[in-house]
Amino acid sequence: MAVVNRDPRTAPHGLRNDVLLAVASAVIAVTIALLTDEGRRPGAVGWTLLLAAQVPLVWRRRRPLLVLAAEVCLVGPYHGLDYNHAAPTPAAYVALYTVAVTGRPLRTLFTGVTVLGVVLTVMLTFGEAKQAIELLRISGWVISVLLGGISVRYYRQYVAAIVERAERAERTREEEARRRVAEERLRVARDLHDLLAHSITLIGVRTSVAAHVLAADPERLDRAAVARALDDIAETCRTARGELRTTLEVLREHDTPDVRGPLPDLKGLADLADAAGAKVELSLDAGDVPPAVGAAAYRIVQEALTNAVRHGGRDDLTVRVRVYEETGALRVTVTDDGRGQGSASPGFGLIGMRERARSVGGTLDAGPGAEQGFEVTAVLPLGGEREGER
Repeated sequence: MAVVNRDPRTAPHGLRNDVLLAVASAVIAVTIALLTDEGRRPGAVGWTLLLAAQVPLVWRRRRPLLVLAAEVCLVGPYHGLDYNHAAPTPAAYVALYTVAVTGRPLRTLFTGVTVLGVVLTVMLTFGEAKQAIELLRISGWVISVLLGGISVRYYRQYVAAIVERAERAERTREEEARRRVAEERLRVARDLHDLLAHSITLIGVRTSVAAHVLAADPERLDRAAVARALDDIAETCRTARGELRTTLEVLREHDTPDVRGPLPDLKGLADLADAAGAKVELSLDAGDVPPAVGAAAYRIVQEALTNAVRHGGRDDLTVRVRVYEETGALRVTVTDDGRGQGSASPGFGLIGMRERARSVGGTLDAGPGAEQGFEVTAVLPLGGEREGER
């Protein structure tokens, strides 16, 4: 995000604008000196002091207090010589306003008191008693300029706060977008891992079956078994290709990153069991559940079946899958009677299943079964209303 420089002291056109302001102030001062109070028209020294008082305004943004001090040093002798008292007021008011708009209120108050004290001293020293009314008028203008500068200062701070909040909100939106992109990539990675691991395992199992049938008794070849195994392999490849295409479509949606394909759910567990490559006893006792919970349960069962078939270590493997609702949560249990240790070995299987469970606020435990095989147990909170109760 580009950073905009809003400091008036370092703005690219600030110096140019202050030069123009000093020229305008000089024109106004000369006009007042020529057209008003002819009896106090400045002489050579007065013109020098009057014009010199305009020069410090060029640096008013950078050194406001020094500019005000320079104005006092130049305007004080000018008034002391009893020249036209109205002529230098534009420059003095600009310097006062700059101090008020750039400094803290306490400093502004102290500056105002100091300026009024200097004016009072000059008036009482070089003026007449009747000029007390003039002093009162000048005091009113000084106070008005200072209050105006303070008001502008607070307004600028208010606008700067609004702009800062808007920029912070924009940064928050960008961070949220990046977080959602990261979550989406993680979801795609999980889906690809589950899909490819499951499909490749099934293809390997069925290829082994076909190879076993071909090598067992070449003289009495069971062509039907071989054809069935090859058909199963082809069907697995087609299913994996379709799911892979659906998953990767998310990566192609650059303009609409939230567009997702339909999530798998509990209705797909039966097909998952039929295609597992082992005997699966499925027990499903759950109604409509939130889509995210259904998808998490589906992926956990898919990965657990893949691990059971891969690491079971026996041809007559039996896997028991039970999915049911209990006390406001969906519980998933996958056990097998194999001789292996599931995916207890290092890998992404257990990590992926635990991440699936945590994504919906649930927990997952995995380890050796009570008697043999491997057991995966997940508890997925249903959270809120179910779709069937809305």
